[in-house]
Amino acid sequence: MSYLQYVVAAYLVFVAVLLWDFVAPRIRIRRLLRGVRLLAARRAGKPHATGELTR
Repeated sequence: MSYLQYVVAAYLVFVAVLLWDFVAPRIRIRRLLRGVRLLAARRAGKPHATGELTR
């Protein structure tokens, strides 16, 4: 492997890591927001516990 190939490979790895650092938090935030929305929807669909029986 020549020096040029080594430098090009190093830059490609560097760019790949930068892209992952940019994308990974957004994926996690999207997943967390989806979970929160689903939880809110489930809680909104449940009747409140008033002690009365309902059908």
